[in-house]
Amino acid sequence: MSHSLGIVIESLVAVLLLVTIGYCVLLNSRLKRLKADEHSLKATIGELITATEIAERAIGGLKHTVRDVNEHLGSQLTAASQMSTQLKGMLAEGDGIIRRLSKIAIAARPLTSEPEPAAPKVTTARAVAAAAEAFSERRRASGLAA
Repeated sequence: MSHSLGIVIESLVAVLLLVTIGYCVLLNSRLKRLKADEHSLKATIGELITATEIAERAIGGLKHTVRDVNEHLGSQLTAASQMSTQLKGMLAEGDGIIRRLSKIAIAARPLTSEPEPAAPKVTTARAVAAAAEAFSERRRASGLAA
């Protein structure tokens, strides 16, 4: 009996060894896949790091561009405000010149015995607008206006 018990034990050990070898083969294949996944993951991480660095450089460039645009826009706004102030002053001077010219024209008219029909009173702004319109019509007629 002891001989058959030894064979059973030896057979059981052999079966367990075969199961262990099979499990080792299975673990080996899983480890190979894990190593392959590790390499692809390292490559992906490297690409992500490169993309992040490129994005950081692009953001830095955009910040620099925004700073430049803000400075340029600020200087343009300052220049526009100065130009607006100058134009207001020139318009006021032009209005004064028109008033003086109209006084001179009224004073230079000869006195007549017949009363002239009352002309509708034209404001300075309307007179300037009418003159500008007449000027643009002359330009269009000569073919210089766009």
